[in-house]
Amino acid sequence: MPLHTKILLVHEIPLWRVALRALLTADTDLHVETAGPGEVGRAADTCPPDVYVLDLDCPGSLGLLTEIETLRSSRAAEEAGSLVILTKGERPGDLRRAFHAGAGGYVDKYGETGDLAAVVRKVAAGGRHLDETLAFGLLRVAESPLSDRELRVLGLAAEGESVAGIAGRLHLAAGTVRNYLAAAIRKTGARNRLDAIRLAKEAGWL
Repeated sequence: MPLHTKILLVHEIPLWRVALRALLTADTDLHVETAGPGEVGRAADTCPPDVYVLDLDCPGSLGLLTEIETLRSSRAAEEAGSLVILTKGERPGDLRRAFHAGAGGYVDKYGETGDLAAVVRKVAAGGRHLDETLAFGLLRVAESPLSDRELRVLGLAAEGESVAGIAGRLHLAAGTVRNYLAAAIRKTGARNRLDAIRLAKEAGWL
């Protein structure tokens, strides 16, 4: 681990960025930069981070997670940086997204504030961390019978997107989207698309 661990704190809300940065910079070996929507790539290019820290519960967090995931996947493993998420763990579907994005640290936002810097150091050194209070949420994620693509298609349907709209957003043929929806209905044991959405939300997959 480098002498000064470089952190990129990503959050949509400026006030929270300031507060979390102040918390982390209380430890002098942590160098913290911040970024909001659309700023992640520029900030990472300016100061390549050892660890990204993302509040998974903030508005727009999944879009920011996608930005981080895309950026990390485009870089060599030794330059990609690790990922720590902060969350209450109330939406297991979001935990699933973070897991597949390669998150190595999962911090309960109701935990001790002093633990955050320790987790960041641990993950920067190649370790992993999971607060016990979040373990059940990740267990529920692991039980999902749906593939990532089926969940993505079902999630867009839950937002009110039509088959054509989903096809356009995911660059798929309309028939392929229908096949994914049919698979999601079958795997969840649902009666129809709306029932599949309901069951997936109740299970925490969406």
